[in-house]
Amino acid sequence: MPHIDISMFSGRTEEKKKEVAEAVVEAMMESLGCERSHLSVAIHDIDPAKWNEEVKAKVDASKVYAGEVFENK
Repeated sequence: MPHIDISMFSGRTEEKKKEVAEAVVEAMMESLGCERSHLSVAIHDIDPAKWNEEVKAKVDASKVYAGEVFENK
């Protein structure tokens, strides 16, 4: 029963967040063979000025399987 947490800069509409969550659910259903009812997606809005302390500093880089954790400079 996968749960996916997404952190992103604040400012996107609720409609856009739902669109992203739906795309993630579709990808997980296809990749893992999960049923929709077994998936959940949460989206966390992060103030860009707090990105490094709220996200970058807390992510274990060895657990990032695609891309890189952005550092807001």
